[in-house]
Amino acid sequence: MNARILVAEDDGKQSRLVRIYLEREGHAVQVVADGRTALERARAVRPDLIVLDVMLPLVDGLDVCRILRTESSVPILLLTARSTEEDMLLGLDLGADDYLTKPYSPRELTARVRALLRRSRTGGGAAEPTVLRVGDVELDTVRFEVRVAGGEVRLTAKEFAVLEMLAREPGRVFTRAQIIERVFGYDRDVLERTVDAHVMNLRRKLEADPKRPRRLETVYGRGYRLSDGGGAAAS
Repeated sequence: MNARILVAEDDGKQSRLVRIYLEREGHAVQVVADGRTALERARAVRPDLIVLDVMLPLVDGLDVCRILRTESSVPILLLTARSTEEDMLLGLDLGADDYLTKPYSPRELTARVRALLRRSRTGGGAAEPTVLRVGDVELDTVRFEVRVAGGEVRLTAKEFAVLEMLAREPGRVFTRAQIIERVFGYDRDVLERTVDAHVMNLRRKLEADPKRPRRLETVYGRGYRLSDGGGAAAS
């Protein structure tokens, strides 16, 4: 699974360590030390994945994430020294696919990278695309495309993973714990509110009125389900 990976990290020791571990995995790695250069290289190189430190000079990592997400669905893994739940959820809300809190294990970082790349890759050996349809929501799991009522919707890799899991069993209610196990299985420290943040982001993209969702529904006291859009609104 060789990939082009952009690492934006201003700590030289950390960036060297990340480069070493990712290159051992066979990836081509570019390292930059500030947010402005990260934006320029991301636009020029179009990497397969970005490892992005939050505390960058010139343009901070959260702003880089926000800007890139309006231009691309490239998987973004945030590295942050901010350990509060609110900071982590802010990164997800801005479009990051995953985050690691410093200090972290380089082996855990490479595992997260592998998981994000698996989700974003097309799996090119398939003869025909696997298409899931639930009501007016359509997911092409090979081309990594989503359409709602015929219009294309851009999702992050993690948002796509959550939606795909729900779409494979439409109408079934999944608890937050089940979503964590299936989508974030390699990370035991994921919070239930992380799932809620991804669901909120999905609703903004899938629903005409995110406050009265008719596709991605809440079943109170249980969890979430993807309906065909014909049921009563839930929130």
